[in-house]
Amino acid sequence: MSHDTILASGQRVIQTEIDALQQLSETLGESFLKSVEATVACQGRIILAGVGKSGHVARKIAATLASTGTPSLYVHPTEASHGDLGMITRGDVVIALSRSGETRELDDLLTYTRRFTIPLIGMTAVPDSALGRASDICLTVPNAPEACDETRAPTTSTTLMMALGDALAVAVLEQRGFTGNDFKLYHPGGKLGAMLRTAGDLMHSGDELPVVATGTMMSEALEIMAAKGLGCLAVIEPGGDLIGMVTDGDIRRLVAKGRMAMVIDEGMTRDPITIEASMLASSALALMNDRRITQLIITDGSTPVGVVHMHDFLKAGVA
Repeated sequence: MSHDTILASGQRVIQTEIDALQQLSETLGESFLKSVEATVACQGRIILAGVGKSGHVARKIAATLASTGTPSLYVHPTEASHGDLGMITRGDVVIALSRSGETRELDDLLTYTRRFTIPLIGMTAVPDSALGRASDICLTVPNAPEACDETRAPTTSTTLMMALGDALAVAVLEQRGFTGNDFKLYHPGGKLGAMLRTAGDLMHSGDELPVVATGTMMSEALEIMAAKGLGCLAVIEPGGDLIGMVTDGDIRRLVAKGRMAMVIDEGMTRDPITIEASMLASSALALMNDRRITQLIITDGSTPVGVVHMHDFLKAGVA
């Protein structure tokens, strides 16, 4: 098989799924609105269920909902028939996935939701199927051709269900006002967790804060800078407000000019760049890269409360 033929095959699959996704986008309507409302109103958990490839998608949707503030879990329909139905309570909402809507393994789960009046959202390509008819809300995905026509292996259909699950999760988190600060609570580890940390999480404060008063002699200020080891000093007025900043780069330039016998005020940079502790670490890092600086003073109003160094971002895995 030639390289052109292989590329054409891949492009055909992707285009088939793009076309189906466009159709899904254009047909979102009342059932999607009701599904979002039911998910937001749920007092328990969102239970996802499906078999085979639909089961894999259901697991992913459950994980996405859980990580964005909606308690969710996946229940395997077969295991549900052997005792796991007890995991589902009246306060929950069940979302069941099946392209055909005729997956026999779902029967006991559907019967259970009807018996105990547990809201059921069906996700299927066939609204007139057993799943579609049993559902309180039927999320219909386009009955589009699978990307592999010969075998009809789940391809386009699972992509559509995955996208619809993502759309539901994002719409729900936006309705709830779920923010980046909320999100980081569920992602403390890894690169994502690091990028969601704030400058305040990384800053040096308290006794570690390198600060001197205006009028301090340069020689004394240098001793403090060396002891703190952050390569900078925040210079404050008698009332505690920040007035300037001195970095190790400033010191090197002053030494080269033989101007060390003076007070700190004469060598400092007035009105330095400052940030608030709530700024995301990723945003603070971007600011440092843009301004080509290696330290930032963190203030509360006009009072310095911390310093963050480029090395802090490296240690935290943000850079």
